[in-house]
Amino acid sequence: MSDPVDRLHVITGGPGSGKSTLIDALAAQGIATSPEVGRAIIKEELARGGSALPWSDHLAFAEKMVVREVAAHQSAAASGRTVVLDRGIPDVIGFLRISGLAVPEHIDRAARSHRYNSRVFIAPWWEEIFTTDPERKQTPQEARDSYAVMVATYRDYGYTPVDLPRTTVAERVAFIRTAVGI
Repeated sequence: MSDPVDRLHVITGGPGSGKSTLIDALAAQGIATSPEVGRAIIKEELARGGSALPWSDHLAFAEKMVVREVAAHQSAAASGRTVVLDRGIPDVIGFLRISGLAVPEHIDRAARSHRYNSRVFIAPWWEEIFTTDPERKQTPQEARDSYAVMVATYRDYGYTPVDLPRTTVAERVAFIRTAVGI
């Protein structure tokens, strides 16, 4: 891999599809990872009584997300390591599309200028493991729709989506390790 961004691997998909569990399992094996920024923003906004939440102020939430996604990208790129990221900048665009909002030019620019490995791993909708929690309030249908939008968004930005297998966490870890050469 001659381009440093080839070391940056995104896992995306709809909510409740096992992305964060997979990221945590990879981290437990010593693989460099980057956590989901959206969930961190939600926790912070809830703690301070803020409104930049995906269910109340979509654009404010997206603006906070893009700032943090760019920072996560830059940190991962500067590390010199292979890093697996829980979502990427195009996820902000997918979120805006799901919300029915236009994509501001600066967010489009960020997605085009901060690149990842051309293969993006997509966690497909998986009814058997889907759950909600205080930061994940989507319905099963919204989760299904999110998966489809993320696939389309990443394709629109020149990535090749690769579905993660619906299997155990250990087998998903092995799949990622093999796919990224770790």
